[in-house]
Amino acid sequence: DVLDIWGDGNQTRSFCYIDDCVEGIVKTMHSDYDKPINLGSDEMIDMNGLLNLALSFEGKKAQLKHIPGPEGVRGRNSDNTLIKQVLGWTPPTELRVGLKKTYNWIKAQIERERAAGSTTDYLKSTIVKQDASVLDNIGGFLDDQKTN
Repeated sequence: DVLDIWGDGNQTRSFCYIDDCVEGIVKTMHSDYDKPINLGSDEMIDMNGLLNLALSFEGKKAQLKHIPGPEGVRGRNSDNTLIKQVLGWTPPTELRVGLKKTYNWIKAQIERERAAGSTTDYLKSTIVKQDASVLDNIGGFLDDQKTN
């Protein structure tokens, strides 16, 4: 398999598992702290490494095809010094563990789509553009969800 990756893949990020994010938000809400605070993992990885980590879950290998596309800033990571001081807490889930759970969930969704007849090619990258009209309609959508 050949997988598209935007840029050279050396741009770095940190990822916070959603359960940790929710726990951190709840902890912050129940605290007396009322200023901005970073809530994120400080475990950083580059995009090539992230893709190879995901591939490792099933012992797969793939060729990474570096293509032009949005890369964002070269590096981004969470500084958890303040959240440690204020809450005595940091997100506990290691990237490998959270990504594996996410991988399994996505794999199950794709298998369900395939069983329903979908032929979507998830190996190719597509830049999706949205305009403000989509965002303008979210409020109405959320209101409809509350009444259903």
